[in-house]
Amino acid sequence: MTTEELKSLYLDFFGQKGHAVIPGASLIPENDPTVLFTTAGMHPLVPFLMGETHPAGKRLVNCQKCIRTGDIGEVGDATHLTFFEMLGNWSLGDYFKREAIGWSFEFLTDRRWLGFDSGQLHVTVFAGDDLAPPDEESAALWEELGIPGERIYYLDRSENWWGPAGATGPCGPDTEMFVDTGAPACGEGCRPGCGCGKYFEVWNDVFLSFNRLPDGTYAPLDRVCVDTGMGVERTVAMMNGYRSIYQVPVLDTLAGFVRKLCGAGDRPGPDALRSIRVVADHIRTSVQILGDDLGVPPSNLDQGYVLRRLIRVAIRHARKLGIDDPFTEAMARLAIETEKSSYPELQRNRERILTEIAREEEQFGKTLRAGLREYEKLLPGLLRNPARIIPGRIAFRLHDTYGFPVEFTVGLAAEHGLRVDMDGYQAAFDKHRELSRKGAERKFSGGLADHSAIVTRLHTATHLLHQALRMVLGEHVEQRGSNITHERLRFDFSHPEKLTEEQVREVEAIVNRVIDADLPVACEEMTAEEAGRRGAIGLFGDRYGDRVKVYTVGEFSCEICGGPHVTRTGELGRFRIVSEKSSSSGIRRIRAVLEAT
Repeated sequence: MTTEELKSLYLDFFGQKGHAVIPGASLIPENDPTVLFTTAGMHPLVPFLMGETHPAGKRLVNCQKCIRTGDIGEVGDATHLTFFEMLGNWSLGDYFKREAIGWSFEFLTDRRWLGFDSGQLHVTVFAGDDLAPPDEESAALWEELGIPGERIYYLDRSENWWGPAGATGPCGPDTEMFVDTGAPACGEGCRPGCGCGKYFEVWNDVFLSFNRLPDGTYAPLDRVCVDTGMGVERTVAMMNGYRSIYQVPVLDTLAGFVRKLCGAGDRPGPDALRSIRVVADHIRTSVQILGDDLGVPPSNLDQGYVLRRLIRVAIRHARKLGIDDPFTEAMARLAIETEKSSYPELQRNRERILTEIAREEEQFGKTLRAGLREYEKLLPGLLRNPARIIPGRIAFRLHDTYGFPVEFTVGLAAEHGLRVDMDGYQAAFDKHRELSRKGAERKFSGGLADHSAIVTRLHTATHLLHQALRMVLGEHVEQRGSNITHERLRFDFSHPEKLTEEQVREVEAIVNRVIDADLPVACEEMTAEEAGRRGAIGLFGDRYGDRVKVYTVGEFSCEICGGPHVTRTGELGRFRIVSEKSSSSGIRRIRAVLEAT
């Protein structure tokens, strides 16, 4: 079975169950600062899971491209990826556990669909804790379907509780489905989720019944919803009897390219095999980030920082394999060719992908040379140290300040009869990470799940800003991303040059005149085609489903959106632009606030 065949089967199955097929969203979340990337199909649907009505109805299904870096250290084993495709179906206050579990069982085991032997199926459910009870209902439903009690496992929150996608939002217990591969058990406690490879996870059903609030507490959702997720690559690997997810054709093609470059052959050793897989995964993910229509270039902030790290880690692993010559651009070309039929945006943004990835590889070469020069400056002093140890703080400074990978420092140290204090390095790294985590907790607040008064006002102000920019600068201005927190809005838009002070003040004045006019804000559902005829601002093409929500602000603006809005512009307060600067080539960034009047 191919990935395209699996996707077609899944969409057909749930289409027959009354689900509307909706398009996947961008990898770069819009209007949501709680995460850097779209991590699951439910993430763009948070407003609808929280109670907004979806134009396509209460039953939805799609295929979503996702990026997760939380377990990036596991990439290179048999099952982990940073970029993957996720099939999902949703109930927005319609059906719940009985239907979701029954349909999951049917799709997995019925010969018309995937046809797994039900005797191979093992499931897990939430064991319960102080915050929520055990999910006895799901366990009973699985037993009704013929899964015996010994193949139903109760696991804790770390295993069987999903969400929220960011710091706040919908969450709840889930039930996960695993197929027994027939491999030997790793020990007496072997069970689904133990990681030994005997049990292969293919699907989970999340029962969204709680909302995690900013203070960390949980409140019941006004209506319960279902969110399911089936990893495309993992399921295809299982269907074809592959021992590794990297045997799925797209990944096998990229891994084969790396094997050829390094001359590893078909049976590389464990370390080489892991490096080959990391390079294949990270370059594929980098191409997807750069190729997204809202894609970002490598940088030292947010998504750009993650992209930079992915490319550089890929290059580091390539160096370990003996690949010293530039390779990323050629490999990116292969990735584009392999996936452009599934993701046409890769072809649309081909030049940007190739230019940026080659530029980053060149820049990393300069970084490595700079780090090497700094190491050589330090070397005489290090050699005079009788302990022959490079302190961990120095190894971390080389990494943090110069981008010099610690494994490079370890290798150079060995050449000079030195060793690196890795405990000290890890302590410095952990301290840095903790500071970053605390900063992230402050930064990643708000989001699509936040319908607080200030966030709602800022969503509406973003529409006014967008239209004002088009009036002052021209209709070439298009949104290229936005980020809204309790403190401010951030709006990225296409424009080739810095705004003058006069232009900034003019935009600001237009928005404030609309606020003073106290115009009504109205929402209407219509087809995407009709929205286009009405002149609604939006990135059309295959971005939207059959029906969309269009928000109008009097006669001033008309824009496709799914987020919360005020009812009249007079509720906003005074609009002030705090800064205007470049975000990337051809993209400007405005930060603005609303102040009390």
